[in-house]
Amino acid sequence: MRWKALTGLGVAFAFLLYGTVLVFLAFDRDSHSASDTIRPFVITMAPVWIVAIIAARVVLKRG
Repeated sequence: MRWKALTGLGVAFAFLLYGTVLVFLAFDRDSHSASDTIRPFVITMAPVWIVAIIAARVVLKRG
């Protein structure tokens, strides 16, 4: 069960990382300065990563 959870978390974080790169590229496409890219990117992705890390901790505690 533990390996199954770790594999699932690994796949989920790989997708999250890929999505994070895509979100950054979407913000960077039309920006004119670094602050036009970084600020909205952090505001958008920080909560997503926080929830993902908390969810991973919950899954790993159960296993």
